[in-house]
Amino acid sequence: MARRRLGARTQSGKPKPTMRAQLLGQGLRQLREDNDMTTEEVGQYLQCDASTVSRFETGIYPARTPDVHALMALFGVQDATQREFFLKLSRDVVEPGWWDQYSEDLDTTLIDLAWIEARAQRISSFHQIVVPGLLQTQGYATATITAATLNPDQVTTGIELRTDRQKVLDRKPPLRYSAILDEAALRRLVGGPAVMREQLAHLVDLARKSTVDIRVVPLTAGAHASPDSSFYICEMTEPFPPVGYTDTLAGALYVEADTLAMFKNVWDRLRAAALNERESIALIEAAAKDLE
Repeated sequence: MARRRLGARTQSGKPKPTMRAQLLGQGLRQLREDNDMTTEEVGQYLQCDASTVSRFETGIYPARTPDVHALMALFGVQDATQREFFLKLSRDVVEPGWWDQYSEDLDTTLIDLAWIEARAQRISSFHQIVVPGLLQTQGYATATITAATLNPDQVTTGIELRTDRQKVLDRKPPLRYSAILDEAALRRLVGGPAVMREQLAHLVDLARKSTVDIRVVPLTAGAHASPDSSFYICEMTEPFPPVGYTDTLAGALYVEADTLAMFKNVWDRLRAAALNERESIALIEAAAKDLE
C-alpha cells in the first residue's frame, strides 16, 4: 500500500470523482464525440447547460439513470450489452454500496478498489513487497496500514475496510483469486515473528481453497518481469470490462481493456517463473519454519 494522503480531494475541496463516475463520464463523452455533437447540443436535449454536461463527462457530477436513458436514445445506442453497461454503471454511481460508508475517511482509490473487487469474477495479481490485502490477517494488516498511513486516525477505518473487502473470497459465487508473490514478501518481517508466522499459516490455508491459487516466485529465480511494480488484473462480471490497477507513491493508476494486454503479458511471464502450487505451499511453510 503506497504512502498517501487519505481522504484525497480536488483543489476545490470536494471529494475526487470515483472510478465509477469517471468510467461513466468517459463513456458518455465517447458516445457524444462518436455522434459529432457538442456539449451545448447535448445540454439542449437534456434541458441543462453545457457545463452540466461537462461535469457529467468528468465524473464530478455523475449523470443519473434517467439522464443516461435519455442519452442512450439521443446517441442511438441499440446494442443491449452496451446499454446495460451504461445503465448499470449509472446505478452503481448513485446507489451506495457497503464500500461507500468509508468514502468520507479514506482515499477514493481504496473505495474504487473495493468496488472493483465486489464486481469482479476473477482477479490475478502480483505482489513483490507485502502480502495482498485480500489475503492478510488482521495482525499483518494492522502493521502494514499503520506503517503506510500518514494520518493515525485513519488506521482503524483502514483495517475495517480491508476486513470487509476480504468477504469476497467467501461470497456466493466466490471470487476466483490467483496471486503471485515474490518470495521477498514472505521473508519481510511485518509485525514481528508471531504476526508473520500467523500470516504465513493463513496463506497456506487459503492456498488449499479451490477458489484461491497462490504461487511464489523464489529468490533463486533472480530478475523477473515486474521488478518495480505490484498490480492487479480484474475480470469484471458482465457488462463491465476488465480493468488493471497498480499503486504508486503518486496515487493509484487504473488501466482499461485497451491497455491491459501489457499487464497480462507480464503476469503470464511471472507465472512461468513461479513455483507450482505444491512447491509454493512448501516454500511458504519453510519460511514460517525459519521464524521458529
